[in-house]
Amino acid sequence: MAFKLTYATMFNPPEEMHTRFEDALKAVRANLGKEHAMIINGKDYFTAEKFEDINPADTSEVLALFQKGNEKDAAAAIEAAQKAFPLWSKTPWQERVKFMRRVAELLDERIYEIGAIVALEVGKNRMEALGDVAETADLIRYACDQMEANDGFIKKLGTDPLSGYTASNVSVLRPYGVWLVISPFNFPAALTGGPCGAALVSGNTLVFKPATDTAWTSRKLAECMRDAGLPDGVFNFVSGPGHSMGQALIENPAVAGITFTGSYDVGMGIYRDFAKGEYVRPTILELGGKNPAIVSRNADIEEAAAGIVRSAFGLQGQKCSACSRVYVEKPVYQKLLERMIEITKKMTIGDPTDRNTFLGPVVNSRSYQDYQDFLDKIYHSGGRFLTGGKVLKDGEYAKGYFCTPTIVADLPVRNSIWKTEMFVPITTVAYVDSLEEAMQLANDCTYGLTAGFYGSAEETSWFFDTIQAGVTYANRPQGATTGAWPGFQPFGGWKGSGSSGKNAGGLYYVQLYMHEQIQTLIKKA
Repeated sequence: MAFKLTYATMFNPPEEMHTRFEDALKAVRANLGKEHAMIINGKDYFTAEKFEDINPADTSEVLALFQKGNEKDAAAAIEAAQKAFPLWSKTPWQERVKFMRRVAELLDERIYEIGAIVALEVGKNRMEALGDVAETADLIRYACDQMEANDGFIKKLGTDPLSGYTASNVSVLRPYGVWLVISPFNFPAALTGGPCGAALVSGNTLVFKPATDTAWTSRKLAECMRDAGLPDGVFNFVSGPGHSMGQALIENPAVAGITFTGSYDVGMGIYRDFAKGEYVRPTILELGGKNPAIVSRNADIEEAAAGIVRSAFGLQGQKCSACSRVYVEKPVYQKLLERMIEITKKMTIGDPTDRNTFLGPVVNSRSYQDYQDFLDKIYHSGGRFLTGGKVLKDGEYAKGYFCTPTIVADLPVRNSIWKTEMFVPITTVAYVDSLEEAMQLANDCTYGLTAGFYGSAEETSWFFDTIQAGVTYANRPQGATTGAWPGFQPFGGWKGSGSSGKNAGGLYYVQLYMHEQIQTLIKKA
């Protein structure tokens, strides 16, 4: 069977992937420091103010220069999308699918170039970076698949029981208008391209703004849209700070719907701001997680340890699906800890573009300080560091934001850390007397994004029935709580982790970008 890259298969890739990544990395490095424009109405768009995109592994290195947009620039992008909407929304859905499948093809063709950029600006190791781009293409294709599987969401309904007349009743899903996507730094390709693809294939026009730390990846996505031939104004790529450019986009009354992925606090603020409009508008929010793993006394400890460590420390813990708390039945607690420690101590930390690196740097100085602040709080709360517990400042680490993967024991389970999304490479482990106790602790949280379990077949059925989370895994060594993929494990959360109840890359996601119209036509018999 041919190799397919996903987050579950990335641990043993063909050698060709490394060779092609290294070739692309050389080409990307040869073009560092250049200025990149926004794309508004199909044209490069420049502003007076700029900002630098910095390499978090070496903060002396400027990767690129970007436009620092403001309220005027936000309005220009939205106006362009408004003007393009009538024609794009009336373009047959089959044609929109063709356009978006071409975008996905271009992402496939450019995966190594874009993957190298993701590694440089996010700090992802090379396989995580390539996975981010591959997932983006698959998310777009899956949205296209759903449009085709549902015949463009045009469905004939029942007939009225009328005498002397015939009735035709049809349900049609139609786009809303201008859709806004605000994406995070940690998956700058997939969490931009996924919602952008769904919005566009369903007939909306688009404005998208990435996190300032990772604007280069989103610019490359915009280039794929441009090169696929999407009409001017149908997509618009803008850049700038969230407090100015982002807020101006959110507050513009012409925006018909929004998708935001990021922190709970920022997302809830957007939800409230967006509700101040003239009428209710769709708001798709993915707001992080505090994802538990539960380990039964009947678990395969080797699989549990591998899955937990991969999910705790992949991308330096900067995944909303990161496994940041573990509840273990007491009889296997010590055995699991010993194996987790053993695996963690073998993890390599360094330049994320190096093939042997598992952990790169955290993304910026704020995350670097957050890590140190959490360490301080854990220490003063009685927690014990079994691995890590420090930043790296010497030699090759001197210019980067490098944090060691940290396993914490003995932290009281009622401490607020157990319910706080940290977004750094720290996981806390506690023993419990029963699976029921573990489940109570796991569900006692604002978040409900992902969760993992290791145990017997009978216990896994109980876990799936009882856990409060949108993406759940059992006995998975590839990742206890991470590794979702479109069409395999659609990604979305419950409670404070998500607003829609429908998971991205799944059966019910693209419909969120459309509203329903019922068309009734009556004729005399």
